[in-house]
Amino acid sequence: MRMIVRGARLYTGGGELSPSLMDVEVGEDGRVARVVPYDDQKEPPTTGVLIEAHGDLLSPPFVEPHIHLDTALTAGEPRWNASGTLWEGIACWSERKRSLTREDVVARATEVLRWQAAQGVLHVRTHCDVTDPDLTALDALLEVRDRVREVMTLQVVAFPQEGIVSFPGGEELMRAAVARGADVVGAIPHFEDTREDGVASLHLAFSLAERYGLRVDAHCDEIDDEQSRFVEVLAALALRTGLRDRVTASHTTAMGSYNGAYSYKLQRLLRRSGVHLVCNPFANLALQGRFDGYPKRRGLTQVKEMLGAGVNVAFGHDDVMDPWNPLGTGNPLQTALTGLYAAQLTGADEIATAFSMVTDRAAAVLGLEDHAIAPGAPASFVLLPARTPYDALRRQVRPTHVIARGSLLARTPATPTQLSWPGEEPTELSFARPLL
Repeated sequence: MRMIVRGARLYTGGGELSPSLMDVEVGEDGRVARVVPYDDQKEPPTTGVLIEAHGDLLSPPFVEPHIHLDTALTAGEPRWNASGTLWEGIACWSERKRSLTREDVVARATEVLRWQAAQGVLHVRTHCDVTDPDLTALDALLEVRDRVREVMTLQVVAFPQEGIVSFPGGEELMRAAVARGADVVGAIPHFEDTREDGVASLHLAFSLAERYGLRVDAHCDEIDDEQSRFVEVLAALALRTGLRDRVTASHTTAMGSYNGAYSYKLQRLLRRSGVHLVCNPFANLALQGRFDGYPKRRGLTQVKEMLGAGVNVAFGHDDVMDPWNPLGTGNPLQTALTGLYAAQLTGADEIATAFSMVTDRAAAVLGLEDHAIAPGAPASFVLLPARTPYDALRRQVRPTHVIARGSLLARTPATPTQLSWPGEEPTELSFARPLL
């Protein structure tokens, strides 16, 4: 064996855990060789890398279904987004992208991927603005995709930040981006000049996806306008073209303003279509509702309602230190915690679902296969110093070990707090509760 993780509680998907502690054995090929019950009477192996889990949580790697690596780490360049709106953010980025270079994009994107990998994110879907006539950022991210291939999966979305139909040369740039090797076709219908332009942009995106055998992931209805209803067009196209679960609607924040009758109709269509939704709580809690007086809208999609209707929903980080979100480290558990509070997913089962929204539900968005700890699957997983997903989310733990395809990629020693309480000897404090 190349590696053995001994005595771990396995996350099996859907918020569920293995009924008992397990040993995970990794072969020389970097794949899981065996998953067997843990026997504390059995002598530990003397060959290979041995990781004693001591009952901690072993999960498939975290999945980032929505981030913008081309814009990451540009907050304040050339100026700060003073209004905090989506629209000023786009204006700031339009100014910044004039100075893009290959080296600039590669350096910033790689740094954020390093942050993510250290926190257990080994599968990433990044959107890349392709309204730059030179496609500088796209070429750079395709290069990064190849560089990190040994440890991470990176999907690149051809994302028309300033539109397709309404942007001069937008259609030609989209076609060029796909031909150069983008993995996913994007769109931004609510940013187009008219509803007709928005609908046309989605038809073009689906046409490209069908021609090249790609997936679709559209920024859809990221606006507080309750009349923005492009998600129904996207879902209908997914259903009628047969692309179905190869299609994702990201953001859909206008859904937070839809009336009950229309929402009910939409739930039925989305469930039938098979499309995924990605909610980005950090950026949209900050960006949406900026034009509201009081009460101010939360500006998120209908996470709880869509989950209840049987629609797959995942959480994404979206932005890391850029014109739309000046903060962030790419931490998936922070994304999930923020999302569960914002969407009011505070029931015990709902908290477990929030964990799945950055693991297996997010994996479904990317169409990942073998995203499980099972014989024959790639040996990529994270060991968390927690007993359950609930515990991991509540205490916001960092992985002690990140294993990528059978090799130890990152290690973070768990360091408890030393507390000197009056009348007591100094003790270690981990904020853990024995039963949770």
